[in-house]
Amino acid sequence: METKTDLEMKLEDLLKNVEGVGNVKVMLMTESGQGLYGSGGNEVTGVMIVAEGADNSVTVRKIQEAVMALFQIDAHKIRIMKMK
Repeated sequence: METKTDLEMKLEDLLKNVEGVGNVKVMLMTESGQGLYGSGGNEVTGVMIVAEGADNSVTVRKIQEAVMALFQIDAHKIRIMKMK
């Protein structure tokens, strides 16, 4: 069973504290195309976020801008979806 990395858990904890985000799940991808599970030191090349508050465009923009600043990646490499 795959477990979350410290970086993914820290990002989830951070985003949960942003107004409007609510519960959130994060997956980070690396240049090898695989998740960060069990790997070390790979550069983050993509981010998938599922959040309760993703039905609000302002909240989505806040999440996207935070991830862009943290990982220095372009907006098209970040996917934010509404949690069911």
